[in-house]
Amino acid sequence: MTHYADWVTEPPLLFVVSGPSGVGKTSLCCRLVDELDDGVYSISATTRPMRPGETQGGEYFFKTEEEFEALKDSGGLIESARVHENQYGTPRAFVEQQLAAGRVVVLNIDVQGGVQVMENFPDGVFVFILPPSGAALVDRISKRGEDTDEAVKIRMRNAPGEIAFADKYQYVVLNDDLEECVNRLEAIVIAERSRRRRCYRPEPEDV
Repeated sequence: MTHYADWVTEPPLLFVVSGPSGVGKTSLCCRLVDELDDGVYSISATTRPMRPGETQGGEYFFKTEEEFEALKDSGGLIESARVHENQYGTPRAFVEQQLAAGRVVVLNIDVQGGVQVMENFPDGVFVFILPPSGAALVDRISKRGEDTDEAVKIRMRNAPGEIAFADKYQYVVLNDDLEECVNRLEAIVIAERSRRRRCYRPEPEDV
């Protein structure tokens, strides 16, 4: 007797989340990974200074400019970009290892990096996070207290250009309520992993 359950798998998924600085990408990605049984957060490399409370290999792999350039030149990054005067990139080895293990790899990256990943991993899932308003974005960036006044100005100046990239993403989710936004992201993961082309593999002799 045919066991149809054998035809359906839990496929790996590259899940990319982008949006303007301060929109809440980090909190959303952390919560999403916590909700998924086989989710993993891809840790980026960056040249920005380490903030209080952060650890090497925790929030980021902190690199000097020279170390970052060497990693990029060796093909060790699947994407990289200079954002708000610092460089960011996604280490290739970690992503490929986790996908090979069948996991949902969650990337929290800027729009420049997101577009690069679209070119290199066209089968990925790409989600853009929008703030409820420009005023809410200013308020969130200011309240987190992680940036200088000048850095806040730079981030707000760059926000309209970042939001313009939303048209390139498959999904757009409004982060007006954290719980609702996490629920929507999880629903996207479930739907994408249920796509026939990803999960359905009938045995030839049983078709």
